[in-house]
This record gives sequence, structure tokens and C-alpha cells, in this order.
Amino acid sequence: MRLQGKVIIVTGSTTGIGKAMAYRFVKEGAKVVIHGLEKDWGEEVIHALGSENAALCIGDLQEEATITALANCALVSFGKLDGLVNNAAWVVSSNLETTSAPFFEKVLKINTIVPFLLIKECLPYLTKQKGAVLNIGSVNAYSGEPDLLAYSVSKGGLMTLTRNLGDTLHRENGVRVNQINPGWVLTETEQQRKIAHGLAENWFSKIPSVFAPSGRLIKPEEIAAAAVYWLGDECGPISGQIVELEQHPFIGRNPPKDSSTINN
Repeated sequence: MRLQGKVIIVTGSTTGIGKAMAYRFVKEGAKVVIHGLEKDWGEEVIHALGSENAALCIGDLQEEATITALANCALVSFGKLDGLVNNAAWVVSSNLETTSAPFFEKVLKINTIVPFLLIKECLPYLTKQKGAVLNIGSVNAYSGEPDLLAYSVSKGGLMTLTRNLGDTLHRENGVRVNQINPGWVLTETEQQRKIAHGLAENWFSKIPSVFAPSGRLIKPEEIAAAAVYWLGDECGPISGQIVELEQHPFIGRNPPKDSSTINN
């Protein structure tokens, strides 16, 4: 098992990609700290994984107490901390006209500043274990969709944070910091988001090839499988890297013949 004996915090792990990662990490031999806002969802995850493999911390990451509680939960439940996955994010639509200063600040707080604060809080414990941080970004970081302005900017900031700390923390603390940028992933939240935008309930069964050459979207479990490498020892000394997980070349892609679109 590739994560045998490791203790890993996964924020935003009561659903979606975070939940899939928690399941995969336990399968690979790790103990995990589950985090989210929904206590009942979190308890379901703990029940599925077993209390011997997972601990639950419910709270709003905008509150300093929650950040401290997450680190303490790992230490009290499992005695150490080997990995931190900054997965929790606020995926919210906005453009120039609809983005106010307070709104922008909130998006940046949740998606960019909170990961920084969590790394800072967990660093002493990660240093002891020569551990790893994995930030979960988005391909939107490079430009973003027209109605994902604030979100896209926040993920761009997260990329810079990863590269900066991936250098300094690796040299000074022995802690690796890397990031994966998923493309379009079929999470429970994404399914409902598109339905709220007016698409049919089975919208994901008819994705144009311009967006999904395989004929389907990426599964959360496929992102989770890739995440294992970055938290395990087999990653070796690699740090400060950003890797896109999309099913087509994201940058410099040739225009496809199928120019049909969908509200993505």
C-alpha cells in the first residue's frame, strides 16, 4: 500500500473529489482527517471508512479556530501528521459586473488564504515527518470561464503559492508542496450546479467532444488515484510542481472540428 501508516488531513472531504481522495487514501493504508461543513455527511464518511481509519472535524475554514482544530484532530486521533490536502474551495459564479470587493475578498480568503494558513499551522508537524502538501487547484487558474472570474483568480493565486512554498519549504523544512489542477470533474456538486443553470438532469451523458474526447467527464476517483503519488514516498524530492489533470491538452490545443458547446 502506497500510503501505509501516513496521517493525512483532507479539507472539503465530505463530498466530491475530497471524499474520493479520503476513500482512496485509506485504501492505500493511510489514516485521514475528514473535514467539511455538513456534520451528517461527515458522519456517513466516517461510518464507511471506520473510526479506526478516520476522524471528523466539522467547521468553517474562514474561522481561525477550525484551522487549529484540524491540526489538533490529526495529532489527538493519530499522533502525527504526514500530509495536508487543501481541497476545500468555494466554486461560485461571478464576472466583472457581479463581483463586488467584499465578495472577491471572501473568495480569495476561502480559496487562497485559507490554504496558506493551514500550511502555516501544520508546518511544524509536517516538518517532523518530512511530509507533503497537495493543493487542489483548477485549470481555470490560467484564465477561467467568463462567469468564474473571482474563482479563477483565486486558483491562480494558489498556483503561485504552491510554486513559492514548494521551493522554500522543501529546502528549509524538508516539506514538499505540489498542486494538481483538475479539469472538468463530475462531482455531485457539479451535477447540481449545471441543473441549476438550466441543463437537463442527464446533461453529463451528452458532453460534446470539444470538452470530453472520451465521451464522458473525469471521475472524482480518477483525481484521487493521481493524488496518491504526490503524498507518498515514491514522489521522492519532487516539489513546487503544478500538474493538469484534464483529458485533452489544455494549453495550445488545436481547434477541434466539433465546435458545439455546452455551458461549462
